[in-house]
Amino acid sequence: MTTAHMISDTRVLTARSLRHILRSPDTIITTALTPVAILLLFVFVLGGAIETGSGGSYVDYLLPGILLITIASGVAYTSYRLFQDMQGGMVERLQSMPIARSSILWAHVLTSLVANLVSAGLVIGIALLLGFRSGASLGAWLAVIGILALFTLTLTWIAVIAGLAARTVDGASAFSYPLIFLPFISSAFVPTDSMPAPVAWFARHQPVTSIVDTLRALLAQEPVGGEIVTALGWLLGILVLAGIAAAAVYRRRLR
Repeated sequence: MTTAHMISDTRVLTARSLRHILRSPDTIITTALTPVAILLLFVFVLGGAIETGSGGSYVDYLLPGILLITIASGVAYTSYRLFQDMQGGMVERLQSMPIARSSILWAHVLTSLVANLVSAGLVIGIALLLGFRSGASLGAWLAVIGILALFTLTLTWIAVIAGLAARTVDGASAFSYPLIFLPFISSAFVPTDSMPAPVAWFARHQPVTSIVDTLRALLAQEPVGGEIVTALGWLLGILVLAGIAAAAVYRRRLR
């Protein structure tokens, strides 16, 4: 099976998955709905009581964390769709055709990437209506998009593992709950210095804080420092491990 054949198969299967989403756009809307509700809650209800020390508006401080929650919510649909394909016999039917086996997983991964970036775009649009402003350069925005894309790919491969290993629909999507909760114990909503010492230690050393701080610095035209190295190290390390684990689980399921 050549690389060109694999790419062609992936393109066809990705188009199939994207058509399913286009026929049901409520998937993207629903994915963005919860993060938007959290955004509105913190900006209009809690934001006035929170001191970030950043000097800017709270929505500017808040947005990076909300974008990560948006993606963490969205990848659950990847796990669900893959679970449905496995249980409904779609994967078995595709395996009976002369297609690259890996193209099935990559189609789900690329569909997740497109859908979640669209959802993130919708959330940014809402944030603009709420007063979010950024003087970031084109290069900084491209870096933000790149980090969000890498974050999406990393979580999506974790979702692939859940979709392959799950035995029920609820099990296929339950993995995303800790991922959605993790930004709340980070610098996404308040500075870590305001937290009790044990919580602050965890918040400073978990992956989300370095990712949020990097995105916030890029959008605010501030130096990113070593945070971007830490963020990329976390994302690339988890991505590689998740990809290897997903491939192993996939081979075992096919056997």
